[in-house]
Formats: sequence, structure tokens, C-alpha cells
Amino acid sequence: MRKTRGLRGHRFAAALAVTTLTVLGVAACDSADDEDTPAAAALAWGPCPAAAPGVTRDPRLTCAKVKVPLDYGHPDGTTIEVGISKLGATDPAKRHGVLLLNPGGPALAGLDTPGAMAPTLPKSVLDGYDLIGFDPRGVGTSTPQSCGLENPSVAALFPYPAADGSIDANVQAARATAGKCAAQAGENLRYFTTANTARDLDRVREALGEAKISYWGQSYGTYLGAVYNALYPDRADRVILEGNVDPAHVWAGEAESWGKGMAERFPDAAAVAAAQNSALGLGATPAEVTRAYLALADRLDRRPAPVPGTPQSLSGAMLRGVTYALLIHNDTLPVLAQVWKAAADLADGHVTEADGKVLTQVFADSPATPGVPADNQATMFLALTCGDAEWSHDVGSYAQRTAADRKAWPLTAGMPANIWPCAFWPQPAEKPVAVTAEGTRNTLILQNRRDHATPWDSGIGLRHALGNRAAFVGVDNGGHYVYHEGSACADNATVAFLDTGRLPEKDLDCTDVTRQ
Repeated sequence: MRKTRGLRGHRFAAALAVTTLTVLGVAACDSADDEDTPAAAALAWGPCPAAAPGVTRDPRLTCAKVKVPLDYGHPDGTTIEVGISKLGATDPAKRHGVLLLNPGGPALAGLDTPGAMAPTLPKSVLDGYDLIGFDPRGVGTSTPQSCGLENPSVAALFPYPAADGSIDANVQAARATAGKCAAQAGENLRYFTTANTARDLDRVREALGEAKISYWGQSYGTYLGAVYNALYPDRADRVILEGNVDPAHVWAGEAESWGKGMAERFPDAAAVAAAQNSALGLGATPAEVTRAYLALADRLDRRPAPVPGTPQSLSGAMLRGVTYALLIHNDTLPVLAQVWKAAADLADGHVTEADGKVLTQVFADSPATPGVPADNQATMFLALTCGDAEWSHDVGSYAQRTAADRKAWPLTAGMPANIWPCAFWPQPAEKPVAVTAEGTRNTLILQNRRDHATPWDSGIGLRHALGNRAAFVGVDNGGHYVYHEGSACADNATVAFLDTGRLPEKDLDCTDVTRQ
């Protein structure tokens, strides 16, 4: 869930998808969902489906399936399956309930999240909760969807303009991708949304035999948690939202926040590189490193550099994608500096042995999960970001916005404001769920100041939306994750909330992280 992401091609793509991108109306749950329903038959817990080669799975983990409606507007119609996993509470006498965990994405599988999270949690939490993971509908083992995309990487969806700023190729690619999804995945893809995933979670709650569930969501998972809390305020116990999506900016507005977020986070990495200038030669100050990086990205935009021993070339878009992924954690910033050096050497035509090792890591693929289409995450990334809320269909307006964004935030080269397949997507099945301040005070918001994936402004937006329902923990740190990342102030508040249900009386400003 946190340090488990390896330096591999598709895992870079997974990190790229850590979040994406105005809540206009209320999508009320069906009357059937508002009533307590009889407890479902006992779940058939057993061995989990095969994991991808190389994935280490906690041997205590057990798995089960929950059947849910494809379309909650027709609950007696077609059903799909949602895979769930469990690590049981270690002291039944102290058990409080279940804690559902979502690692974000959009569209990251979560069966192994309990095993990844457990080592970071204290005994009191492990004693008190069954840790429940799940593959959201359409993802992984949960009736996985596929658009049949030739390039299965989420990173390939990110619409970086041409070197001269033109978006003509992006328009063509976006139209083609949307058309392929419509032809391959079909009409049913419109029901694979965050609102329906939240409704699935309530079916999971029912199947577990719980009156309430606690929930911990990261990145995209914060939006899912906020939607669940809005649809089922009486069934949400203790809710933790970490690295947050602004529910008023789903999803196009969230995407456009990335330029500013990158500008806030990038100096942390540039400072690490500058401190190693004698070895790396990228610049003696963060400003010099930034200028060198921008020049290198532009150079690779104009002439991608062939990677020895592979059929691939390193482009400016790929460099930016790897940069985005390695900014997720502070402990990968030194690796990122090495990547920049290797990329510069590659562009110059002389690659050292050390450069070769770094590039091998960058270009290595992650093995696929058995039975899951290679483009599953990319497909569901599109299904959620395009299907949760409608995007502008004014193709001409994207060129203007991209040019302005490119000028304002050069590190992202105009990509966040550019056209996505969502511009050619069918109308969403329903309006976004309204996330408001109405309801029990039951939510802890964790947010870093220099989070490039879901920037500080997004966390503040969620804080304002939830009002007195939430307490806010802001941390003077970089990267996308807050808990177990160096702030005892934030960690203590998190554990205390899980242990006691008590939120901090006032919002916290945690400044105890030692910088890299």
C-alpha cells in the first residue's frame, strides 16, 4: 500500500494513476439501499485468487466474493462479483469492527492491501479490526473490464502535447480510445462508477454482517470514501481520507490541479539532485536543476532517445511520467535524481553501466495478474474518470486551455488541461453524488502540503466540503502519503482516532517531519 510499489514500468503507471482529475447534483441511493436489508448468507472464505508473479502475499489472507447488481437502478437484473479479502483482528476480545482499505488509483486492485498495510499499524489497531481489502467493481478479480487497448499502460493515456504545443494528435488519440472502449467494453461500462462502487461497499458491509464499517481510503479512495459517507451516513463508523480529491472538481478540475501541484513538489527532488551535483552534474541549485530538467524534457520531446537493448525510446512524456511516479515518496527522490542523470546521458548518446541499471528498472514490465486483462487498470481509469462526471465536449476549447496551462506550469507541459477520451465519452449514467457537511462528525482528513498527485488545495477543498463532519491534519511534507511517512503528529492522531473514535478537537498543523 505504501512502500510496496516497485520501480517497474506498469507500477510507474499505477503511481501515475494515483489520482486524476463539479459536483452538480445529488444522486440519491435507491429506496432499497436506504433500508436495512436482511443479512446475506455467510461468506465462503477461502484461498485468494492467484497473485501476479513476484507479488508477496500475506499467508493469513483469505478471500471471498460478493454478488452485486451491475445497475442499481435494476437491482434484480444482471449481477457482477466483487472480490474481497480479510486479515482477521488479532484479539477477538478487543475487536471493534471492520476496516475497509482502498489504495486509490483510480482502479488499483486492493486484495493485497491488508497485508501491505498491517506492518505499518500498531497492535491496538490490529487487535481491534478485521482489515478488509477489495478489488473495486471492474478491477482485478471483480468482473474485470477491458477496452482492448494496445498499450495497456495508464501512463499512455496522459495527453502530453507535441513539442510545439499542438494537440492535434491528442484529439485523434482521445477520439480513437473512446471509440475503442465503446466498441469493446460496450454499454455496461457506464455502470462502473464511483457511486456504484460505494453502493457495492454497502453490500459488502451487509455480507460481512456489520451494522457499520470503518474505512481508510488513499488518493482516489478518498473520493470513494466521501461518496460512501454521503450515501450511507448512518453506516460509516470511522473514516480516514489520505491524499485527498476535492469532490467539487471531479474529474477534469482535479486533473487541472496537477500543474500547480507539480510546481509545489518538484523543488524537493531538485534539492536532492543539487546536493549531488558533483556526481550528477544536473545543477548546483534547485533552480539550475529545474532548468536542466525542462531543457532535457523538451529535447526528448523533439528527439526521443533509443534505449540500448530494448525496442523503446525515452520521450519527454515518459520522462515526465517517471518523474511523477517517483515523486510519490520521499525515499525515491534519490532514485529520481539518478533517473534524470541516466536520461541526460542517454540523450547525449553515452550510457554508463550505472545508467543502464536505472533504465532497466524504468523499462521493465510488471507481470500480469492471472485472468486479468493487461489493460484492465487503464480501462477502469477511463470508466471512472469519464463516467463519474461529464467533461467538456468542446474540442476547440482544449487547445486554448492547454496553451495557457503550458505557459503557467511548464513542468507538466500543458498535459493536465489537454483533451482526454472523456471528451468523446457517453453521458454519465447519473450525476455526481453531493458531498456535504451534513452528517456525523466521523472523518479524519490527512493531507501533505507538497502532494503533487492530490495537491494541498484539493485537501482544503474536501475540508471545506465536509465542514464540521471532519478534522483536518495538514503535514509539512512532500509526497502523496501521510501516515507512516515521518510525522509522529499525524500518525498519533490517526491511531488515536482508530482506537477511540475521537477526532482532534481542532485541525492540526504537523511540522515534525525532517526534510530529505
